[in-house]
Amino acid sequence: MSRRHTFYARPLLATAAAVAVLAGTAAAAPADTPPDRPATLAAALDDTYYQDALGKTGTELKSALHTIISDQTKLSYSQVWDALKATDEDPANSSNVILLYTGRSQSKNDNGGNADQWNREHVWAKSHGDFGTATGPGTDVHHLRPEDVSVNSSRGNKDFDNGGSQLGEAPGNYTDGDSFEPRDAVKGDVARMILYMAVRYEGTDSFADLEPNDQVNNGSAPKMGKLSVLKQWSQEDPPDAFEKRRNDVIFEQFQHNRNPFIDHPEWVGAIW
Repeated sequence: MSRRHTFYARPLLATAAAVAVLAGTAAAAPADTPPDRPATLAAALDDTYYQDALGKTGTELKSALHTIISDQTKLSYSQVWDALKATDEDPANSSNVILLYTGRSQSKNDNGGNADQWNREHVWAKSHGDFGTATGPGTDVHHLRPEDVSVNSSRGNKDFDNGGSQLGEAPGNYTDGDSFEPRDAVKGDVARMILYMAVRYEGTDSFADLEPNDQVNNGSAPKMGKLSVLKQWSQEDPPDAFEKRRNDVIFEQFQHNRNPFIDHPEWVGAIW
């Protein structure tokens, strides 16, 4: 564990535990009507984890955040199964996970490749940059989510944009030949996962430099669009308790890094 992690990891856990005793854990609250995080926890993150990024904008902020979040524990692709069972646990049923696009609560153990099971959706499509399931971007749980097998297939490697025809199996989601629009409740989640990947993977660790752009049909290029739409989604759907808890679980239990755009949504506009 790095010196940075040694300094802040345990105090943040202690703070979260104290908050849980006083107000109940985030996981125990409905995902759509949670209390905001205590200011003490946000301040602890700024005083420690994000201290080298504060006050910066543009390329300087992106570079500082890249350095911070690149300090992480990497998972194998098989380890992702167990990680998702913790990160995406249904706050109303600890035996289930919530699927990203359908919103369905499903047994943690009903995972695999068969119809109506859930599998591992790469929100930044793994063909965009050709990283596959390699340890690194292919196994980074900040953008891997549980999803119904056939709905995952319908999304495929399409870029994100508004419009298309509604998916019968996943009402509220739309798709056409070159793009996918997720349901309103997770539009911001999708945007912040894409932008996390763009900051985390800058072409410095044997993988492609991932960047958002303002187009669709990016194919195998290390690009993902549409940036203007993703920025709009991030503003219209700010982080909720489910997304914040997910960020905390990844940080505390698995990768020990964070998605900065969940903690500081305003940094989306500060960089792009």
